Amino acid sequence: MTDTTALPESAAPAEPATARLLAEAAGRIDAPDVVLAVSRNGARTVHTGGGAAPRPVPRERLAHELGSASKPYAGLLLARLVAQGRVRYEDRAADLLAPGLPVHPTVRRITLRHLLTHTSGLPGLPADFYPQAVPRWSTDPYGGYPADRVVRAFLRARPRHRPGTRWHYSNFAVSVLGHTLAAATGTPWEVLLHQQVLAPLRLDATRVRPGPEGTEAVGHRRDGTPVPALDTGGFTAAGAVRATPLDMLTFLEAHTAGAGLGGPESTGPGLTGPGLTGPGLTDPTLAAALAEVRRPVLRRGLRHTHTHTLTWFHHPSPYGPVLFHAGATLGQQAFLGFRPDTGLAVAATATRRVHRADTFVATAYGLLTETP
Repeated sequence: MTDTTALPESAAPAEPATARLLAEAAGRIDAPDVVLAVSRNGARTVHTGGGAAPRPVPRERLAHELGSASKPYAGLLLARLVAQGRVRYEDRAADLLAPGLPVHPTVRRITLRHLLTHTSGLPGLPADFYPQAVPRWSTDPYGGYPADRVVRAFLRARPRHRPGTRWHYSNFAVSVLGHTLAAATGTPWEVLLHQQVLAPLRLDATRVRPGPEGTEAVGHRRDGTPVPALDTGGFTAAGAVRATPLDMLTFLEAHTAGAGLGGPESTGPGLTGPGLTGPGLTDPTLAAALAEVRRPVLRRGLRHTHTHTLTWFHHPSPYGPVLFHAGATLGQQAFLGFRPDTGLAVAATATRRVHRADTFVATAYGLLTETP
């Protein structure tokens, strides 16, 4: 069963063409629950569907696990703390986490920027993560590896490459960033994220822990059986965010508002437009952070064809640059993306574990890159 609606938050009725496009796209995704949500300069259209029966709570109002799509939230948090002068991108993580503790010289050179941009030289996960994770790989691989163990693994690490010389995607590094920011500010990560990102953007349905029963989307294995909610252990900053698709759109709209758009929606210091007005939302440090995370900062790959901002993958499209990030957990998938030049944002979720022939990411990416 499917449904396509223009939400009360929308600035205009759902466009029939957009509604048809989302319905067709959802038909290519095999999952118990699918949500495809599009915002055009704040006017929202949301399509829900999937093989499962409709839920008591609409799918777009259930919190979904974002997995690695949590990282843009960590990136915006770091950018805002830098804009406030509380930390610097070039601060060395080990100095903030354990001042005076002897560490390997390469570890000593790792900065906050290196951790966030996957250029720290650290592996994807600590070497001693796997022995405890493999026996419960499909049920709870992260829960047995707490925060203090992540920090200890970092402080005794021996990176293979000098920081800043190679790009290697690392959940380990972004998790260390989270613990480092908590140590530097004397504030737990969850509280820090809420104070600096979630509350100012009014992301009331975004959190890092499961909410009350009935408010969370349920993930599924490839065979359709349910899986328990993900426990990220000490890897909170890298993958613990849970958000409703509506909150995901609000997060993305904050990135598109004032990002070079024409018309009345783009006036002001980068945070105006539908749903983005009110006390605190014109804070210059938040506007500066949103601008900073949109800016390309590195290239990698053959002929340096892959471009990245601090926290987003950055690709060209016929309609201007697109910025995006995808994520997957044991039973859910998420996609966040936007085009800063045109005000288009796409948020997508699916409640089935990713598999080799999965079309979810390609479908969501296509909505972002192929839609006029």
